[in-house]
Amino acid sequence: MEWPCRESLWGDRLDLAREAHAEVARTICEYEPVTMIANPDSVAEVSIMCGSGVATFPLEHDDSWMRDNGPTFLLDRAGALAGVDWSFNGWGGSETTYDKDAAVAEALLKHLGVPRYATGLVTEGGAFHTDGEGTLLAVESNIVNPNRNPNLSKAEIERLLLAYTGCRKLIWLPHGLSNDDTGGHVDNVACFVAPGKIVAATCDEEASPDHAALRANLEVLRNASDAEGRTLEVVELPLAERVLHPERGPQPASYVNFYIANGAVILPSFDDPKDDIAYERLENLFPDRQVVQVRALDIVFGGGGIHCITRQQPKGGGTD
Repeated sequence: MEWPCRESLWGDRLDLAREAHAEVARTICEYEPVTMIANPDSVAEVSIMCGSGVATFPLEHDDSWMRDNGPTFLLDRAGALAGVDWSFNGWGGSETTYDKDAAVAEALLKHLGVPRYATGLVTEGGAFHTDGEGTLLAVESNIVNPNRNPNLSKAEIERLLLAYTGCRKLIWLPHGLSNDDTGGHVDNVACFVAPGKIVAATCDEEASPDHAALRANLEVLRNASDAEGRTLEVVELPLAERVLHPERGPQPASYVNFYIANGAVILPSFDDPKDDIAYERLENLFPDRQVVQVRALDIVFGGGGIHCITRQQPKGGGTD
């Protein structure tokens, strides 16, 4: 994880964002080790707020979206660990200051002693999701976009994504969420919960631009098969009420944006009646994991969710 620090984004809610990130870190560290990347002058603050169970790594960065600017970790068949360093351009230029974030993946892989695969493909970790058995999910309009890869065709982008992740099939979804600061990441609209099984966001409000868009995503998923040829089972998760930002407008609040930890699923809650629906459905989908809800309103205010601020690292050495 990375400690929030972009004052232009968080404004007078920066302290609330830090408290929310600390709560997520403390919750996850009950199930697996957690390291918080912190600007050097924030290390002491991080240690106090997150507690002794969360390690810190001093490294300059621009903000806290570790999913997007961090490396994508890989395991080969022998269990050896490596990492992909995607080219990061501030979500298609929506942020103009991102040079420190763009250097985090390389610095982190060097610190960990993990081999690095550098790629010229501009994308973010939250832009795709995998079932771990050769299938990728991604939103086409997000990656196949002049603000990221103007000189690459859809076919070329697909080839690079599959090559660098070791996957064999990519399912393109047509839509991300409206007013998503990332340009429509897939981790707000759909993700695998197991091979052959997907949760997908839906919108009950017919007047919302997300209503028809998410129905179109469902249609694609229900007619798709994965890399193993399985027809996908799709479970719907309704969106929560959006979080109003005074300058950027209503921010998406998606239950799909959860984090899978060892033995647990860290699920966002939004003080919304649909919190209970999301909890029950995830509990049924993960019978062998504890579903833990963590209040995420102060994270959503910044434009992301629990999945967006976390980045899992396999242990390597032949284990999961």
